[in-house]
Amino acid sequence: MNTPAFTTGPTHRGTRAIQTLVEFAPSTGGLALWVQHRDLPDGREAITVANDGHTIFYGPAFERLPHPQQVGLVAHQVLHVALRHPQRMQAIARLRGSVDPDLFNICADAIVNSSLGHLTWMALPKGSVTLSSLLGDVLQIQQSEEKSLLEWDVERLYRQIDDRRPSDSSSRQASQSSREGDGGSGPAREGQGGQAQAMEDGPRAARTRQLGADILRDLLPSDEDALKPETVAEQSREWAQRITRAHAGDGDFSMLRGLIADLPRVKVPWEQVLRTRVSRGLARRPEVSWSRPSRSYLANRGRAPGGRRMPWEPGMVTAASVPRLVLVVDVSGSIDEALLGRFATEIEAITRRTESRLVVIIGDTRVRAVEELEPGVSNLRDIVFEGGGGTDFTPLLQAADRYRPDMGVVLTDLQGPAGFRPGWPVLWVVSAAFEDAEPPFGTRLVLTD
Repeated sequence: MNTPAFTTGPTHRGTRAIQTLVEFAPSTGGLALWVQHRDLPDGREAITVANDGHTIFYGPAFERLPHPQQVGLVAHQVLHVALRHPQRMQAIARLRGSVDPDLFNICADAIVNSSLGHLTWMALPKGSVTLSSLLGDVLQIQQSEEKSLLEWDVERLYRQIDDRRPSDSSSRQASQSSREGDGGSGPAREGQGGQAQAMEDGPRAARTRQLGADILRDLLPSDEDALKPETVAEQSREWAQRITRAHAGDGDFSMLRGLIADLPRVKVPWEQVLRTRVSRGLARRPEVSWSRPSRSYLANRGRAPGGRRMPWEPGMVTAASVPRLVLVVDVSGSIDEALLGRFATEIEAITRRTESRLVVIIGDTRVRAVEELEPGVSNLRDIVFEGGGGTDFTPLLQAADRYRPDMGVVLTDLQGPAGFRPGWPVLWVVSAAFEDAEPPFGTRLVLTD
């Protein structure tokens, strides 16, 4: 669904409802003042009320609803925006390859409705789904709304609900494509022409759709993909802070009830994590220099109180040796070209800034190529990833150890043994498809879109 056209003005169809929110819950109701509000033109009956993570859109049908229900719907939309549900739906789609918007909408609605269900001065629409009913009917988990809000976030709930599988016809088509050699091998992928692969509901997904058959489909696509990762992280941080302050201000009258688990998470962009870890690992460390005195020796002019001569105290100087970074590239890995380009740009910037030499070791079960590069000079974009082969990190890490690096970065899918553990720090860099793979040692960094 595309973002709808809208009209602007000093007031909008939700103005009276927002005034009621602020009257009864000044702090959490005031979250609505951080949200943009727009009226849809007359004749657009498809949307009663919806949001795209930034703006709430009001259709003509919204004005015909009873006022308590208007208040409930506006509060519902405000929490969707504050909890960043449209953005998080797109994040799941990037990580999993696809997302069912209806199932996600039902999961997000269940959390929001449970958060608002204790307030008597608003009304939720008929057919609204709550978190406890969804957990009980679909997952056979019986617990109170308060406990559920403390434990369940929308991502965890969606993962448990979404048991869809490729349909039989889709599987046969994929098998035929594989035999015809059109690249159909491997995990489930997007269908031809950009259309998603046909999926069939499992029992959990089917029951969830049945429970949420009457809800408003109110989560519209967000413009998150057009924003820089740093901007996305800052917006999440701001909303998390606003929610925390607002909840503390309203107490028992808070629209957020005991909602803890689903608060927006502040994810530091992987570029920033990579920059910090590698730059710290390549930082030149101070060394003892016997050719110059320490500052304390100079300050005391080489003498202790009473005039006695002090023993020589060496000073500290920055290491003269140029730091060295080894980049091990597992050519059997699966990192797409766009992500590899961003990774290469970051590595180039780090080596240029730290003036470190870069050694690139390419291989799978054995070393295929080794290249030494000057600071800031890299041809990582020219590396061809030939998927399907096996991997053994042992010979690759042993080859890297011969260069006595200050730090090593391994670009891989972590699908292979590592029989050699070097004495220098290792950072394993993987794509989101392998975020659950555990490294044999060192630390892991997941590259996300």
